[in-house]
Amino acid sequence: MHRRRTAIALSAALAAAPLLTACGGSPHAGAAAVVGGQRITVAQLESRVNEVRTAQRAAATDDAQYQQTLAQTSSLTRDTLHTMVLDRVLNRAAKEAGVGVTRSDVEQMRQGLEQQAGGSKALQAAWLQQYGVAPRRLDDSLRTEVQAQKLAGALGVDMNTTDGKAAFWTAMAQASKELGIKLNPRYGTWDVQKSSRVDARTPWVKEVTVAAGQPA
Repeated sequence: MHRRRTAIALSAALAAAPLLTACGGSPHAGAAAVVGGQRITVAQLESRVNEVRTAQRAAATDDAQYQQTLAQTSSLTRDTLHTMVLDRVLNRAAKEAGVGVTRSDVEQMRQGLEQQAGGSKALQAAWLQQYGVAPRRLDDSLRTEVQAQKLAGALGVDMNTTDGKAAFWTAMAQASKELGIKLNPRYGTWDVQKSSRVDARTPWVKEVTVAAGQPA
């Protein structure tokens, strides 16, 4: 599941994003995605992206390093939306499998990872760098990891095998289908079978990275 833990940069043109139309032709103004009839708004997406950018700025030793980070995470907006949608898909699949996650589960995973990383700050830094997770969202991210592990267990699959991975993603695909996911065309489309965001072929749309604290 770590492959999902990437982060995104906000487009300067988000304010002008087109309407997203869900099933039935009902417009969802200001939506980056509609998942199970519930909107993920552009404002929510922007807030998540800004959290990451603020953390990246604080972690950088100088402006040159921060600019390098911006370049390396230029797809931050699209990747963050992918993560936000996939988390909801996982919630649906886990619920159908009768899987629950407790605070104790998350704390146990965090303690183990902190020991491996060399402390809380080190773990936060690693999660920010590797998966684009802002420190304040670390527990949410770990909850998702625990949930994925428990779902695999409930399905009786071994994620270290090809068959196990296939069975896991089949369950995720079913949840994606049931949720009827629609993305704002600016961010591509949702591939139900792969439970993954796919870039739309729109060369005329250019994503512009905005550094945190700078005007669009």
